[in-house]
Amino acid sequence: MRRGAVRSVVVAGLLVLCGAGPADARSGPGAEADVAYHGRVRLSHGQLKLWMVPRNEGPSAVPDATVRVRLSADLADRPELDEGCARVGRREVVCETGALPEHGQGRHIALLLGLRERPAEVAVRIDTLWDGGATDRNHANDEHVVLALDTGDTYAF
Repeated sequence: MRRGAVRSVVVAGLLVLCGAGPADARSGPGAEADVAYHGRVRLSHGQLKLWMVPRNEGPSAVPDATVRVRLSADLADRPELDEGCARVGRREVVCETGALPEHGQGRHIALLLGLRERPAEVAVRIDTLWDGGATDRNHANDEHVVLALDTGDTYAF
C-alpha cells in the first residue's frame, strides 16, 4: 500500500472513531467555539494552490478540528498534501487543524492540488467536517465557496 494511501486510511479511520459527522451534526455537549478559516486560492495551468489558517474566535478552546476541501473538478492521482491531510475522494481532501486556542489560530495548511483535467474554473468549497464536539453557531466564517478562474489570480476568503 502506498504511503499516501495508508495516511488516507488512517485519517479516515480516525474521523470515524472520533465521531466525525456532517457539519450539521456538530451540536454536541462540548463547549461553544467559533471556528473560522481565512486564506487564499489560486488556479494556474491545472494546479490549484490553497493556503489557509484556521482560527477560533472563542469563547472556548477546541482541542482539534477537521477542515474539508471539496472541488468541482477531479484531483490528479498524487496531490501534494500537508502532514495531517488526506485525500478522501476524487474531489475531496480533509486536514486536521491542530489545537485551536480560545481567540487563537491553528496550524497553517498548504495544499498543491494537481487536477486531472485543466478546467477554466474550479469551485472550492471549504467547511468544518468535525470540530471536536464544540457547538459553533456562526457558520458564516467557516463555510466558504470560492470560484477560482485559471488565470493565476489569487482569490481570498
